[in-house]
Amino acid sequence: MTFPTATYRIQFRNGMTFDRARGLIPYLKTLGISHLYASPIFTAVSGSTHGYDVTDANEIDPALGGRAGFDRLTERLAAAGMGLILDIVPNHMAASPENGWWRDVLTFGRQSAYAGHFDIDWREPLTLPQLGQHFEEALAAGELRLVLDETHGNFALAYFQTLLPLNPSSYGALANRLDDPVAMRMAEAAVTSSADFARALRDILFEGGDRAILRQKLEDVSSDHEFLRSLHEEQHWRLSHWKEGARHLSYRRFFEVTGLVGTRVEDPPVFQDLHRLVLELVRQGKVQGLRIDHVDGLAEPKAYLDRLRAAVGADIYIVVEKILGAGEVLPESWPVAGTTGYEFIAALNELFIDAGGLRLLDDAYRGLAGEAADPEEGRRLARQQMVERNFAGETSRLVAIATSIFPDLNSAEIAAAVGELLIASPVYRTYGDGGPLSWQDSAVLAVTASQVMAELDDRRALDHVLKLLEGKIDGDAAHEFRIRFQQLSGPVMAKAVEDTLFYRYNRLLAANEVGSEPGKPPEGPDGFHRRMAERARLQPHGLSATATHDTKRGEDARARLYALSEGADVFAQAVARWREMNRPWLQDLPNGVAPEPNTEWMLYQALAGVWPEDFDRGQMEELRDRFTGYAIKAVREAKLRTAWTEQDNAYEEAVTSYAAALLSPDNDAFLEDFERVLQPFIAAGYVNSLSQTLLKLTAPGIPDIYQGAEGFDFSLVDPDNRRSVDHQQLTAWLDEAGPIAKLQAAALKQRIIGIGLQLRRRQPALFSKGDYLPLKVTGSRRDHLLAFARVQDGDFAIVAAPRLMFGWLDPGVLFAGPEFWEDTTIAVPSPLHGLKADLLIGKTIEPGGSISVSALLGSQPVGLISPI
Repeated sequence: MTFPTATYRIQFRNGMTFDRARGLIPYLKTLGISHLYASPIFTAVSGSTHGYDVTDANEIDPALGGRAGFDRLTERLAAAGMGLILDIVPNHMAASPENGWWRDVLTFGRQSAYAGHFDIDWREPLTLPQLGQHFEEALAAGELRLVLDETHGNFALAYFQTLLPLNPSSYGALANRLDDPVAMRMAEAAVTSSADFARALRDILFEGGDRAILRQKLEDVSSDHEFLRSLHEEQHWRLSHWKEGARHLSYRRFFEVTGLVGTRVEDPPVFQDLHRLVLELVRQGKVQGLRIDHVDGLAEPKAYLDRLRAAVGADIYIVVEKILGAGEVLPESWPVAGTTGYEFIAALNELFIDAGGLRLLDDAYRGLAGEAADPEEGRRLARQQMVERNFAGETSRLVAIATSIFPDLNSAEIAAAVGELLIASPVYRTYGDGGPLSWQDSAVLAVTASQVMAELDDRRALDHVLKLLEGKIDGDAAHEFRIRFQQLSGPVMAKAVEDTLFYRYNRLLAANEVGSEPGKPPEGPDGFHRRMAERARLQPHGLSATATHDTKRGEDARARLYALSEGADVFAQAVARWREMNRPWLQDLPNGVAPEPNTEWMLYQALAGVWPEDFDRGQMEELRDRFTGYAIKAVREAKLRTAWTEQDNAYEEAVTSYAAALLSPDNDAFLEDFERVLQPFIAAGYVNSLSQTLLKLTAPGIPDIYQGAEGFDFSLVDPDNRRSVDHQQLTAWLDEAGPIAKLQAAALKQRIIGIGLQLRRRQPALFSKGDYLPLKVTGSRRDHLLAFARVQDGDFAIVAAPRLMFGWLDPGVLFAGPEFWEDTTIAVPSPLHGLKADLLIGKTIEPGGSISVSALLGSQPVGLISPI
């Protein structure tokens, strides 16, 4: 296998097409990227902004340029000596009539050739929670009507723009009611032409007859609500209020998204159907790597990965989107190179969050946020909400399965045991799919069970449920329970932590990142070194991410917010002052003041993270739109006073009004004070940004650059982080040949990336196989520097990355100067004693057992040293 030396993530759609990406290849090649890393490229729902709502896994989306555009892109990549990594989505597809397989299921139900492709419980009609109100209310409001779907040549029940195909067996009743010759012929064909139903109907529909008359008759019949009600009962599906999806759903969905239906990729024929085009592209040499989306959603991840590996061969690079919990490692038996790299962000938290300052920040936050300031209690409450409300239907199904296996047990006690196990699990899921659990999963289950025991009065039901999860009970029902529990535990964890707790517990937003533990105290350089040593041993070829399409904010916004832990007293005092200055914008609502103090604290942090250094009042409107959009998403995700499913318009209006007021041109006093306070945080944030960039380039793992983040990335959560990137400006910076000291900050970050990636291309073995060697820092400023070396067969690279620089930097200067570093030195072991060069500015470093940090970093922000 040829491992990437660096990947560059491109978010297709939103203006990014294959031809536009093709034009970026010279720039990416010069930067040092080895592999383009593409978001899903297969045909998705019309207007999709992300591509994960796939409608045809075997067609390259025409909206991106189709197969011809894709071929032009891969030909250009091959000519440049670059590879392509595709993001594929085996867990789910769009539950949309645009999806031909789903359309067939809607039409023929359990008799569809694709009924087994989706994870559907066929003991009842297929539930479609798509209505804005209950069925009878929608019917009475005239929102449902019969139409002729002329694109597909069939009758359909229309709900606004959604056309749901009718069961062919109901055509007879409809034709009799319409009294139309075309409808009668269509009804006859529905009985006799099931093998090629669609073509037969289209032939009839377009060979003659007045379709205008037929359309009018359908419109007339649509006013007969009793007939529509009876026709609805004859379908293979049932429409319901969209809110019913959480309580009852007959198919497995992706997280809480009822518009995405789970696939049964564990079945070999389904695997083949879903991967036909992907495997073809691999065989043709157009694809060199695969990223597996949401691997934890699969019924049998290892079996799937084994099958995929056998199909693509040993040379294809594969990584999985997998969030590792604290102390968790990727299963050794998985035939993959590693994960997509969220754990690297968690390692950076150890380094850039100041433990002492965090305690000060915690004191201020607790006095303001009250109950929200307890992360462990917040985690439990969020997970309990997921189990009892957001995933109530999935949890109830588990309870029903267990009750059928243990009829002598009380179902309420089973429900309590199942719920508490889902709440207490410390990881996203375990992986037993048939045989005994691995040692790691056994340990996880034991820890979980010990916590659950403290919450239950009676252990009998718990003991039985544990036997199911341990694989000690045979049978189809037991196997189904085990798999479905594992498939549910991940969404419960993700939605409770990433999409609830991270918007409630706002002590330090920089720590609220995918894969991180925001309540955990940082361990400093020792913690980072320990994590990197483990990474070098366990997944040296996994991706190292600092930003993805799923992270909660841009990597440089996070780097700036780390500094709040250093200047905790400055920030806490400023927040108290800002809250008083903006008190007139608060609103008294019947359920309390809005926004409440915890949300105010969150808003000031979020705004600090994205504040432009040279704020131009002409940017105000754009920033205000982005910021208020984020504010609404944040309070809905928190699910305290409003939510996506239960929106409180008055509260949301109060929050957005407050957020907008912060950026009002009339709020000069606040804006001036905010900008003044932020200056040392901005300066320290820049150094954090450059340090984390260098660490990603040189630490174990393969650096993944998110689109545009080679310059500064001060984005908020999606969709803000999918904004168009100014690659023209980035190209101009890359072409700039001036010395590092003359570069503006964003161009300096890009220059460091270019230097680091070129080193990786010249020395691939050093970074893919080299040891990770922590280096000892001594002297009065030792706590402000992390140093390590990568060593392999006599070759090496030494890295020096400053940290905790708040208050030590002059305005506009990205390094502290030689006086700051005083007597600080990096101890160099004997194999690294030779003559060395600083790759950033080209100066020579004399041989010896130590490196003077004052000489190294006196006129530059970070250090990267290689032997001459």
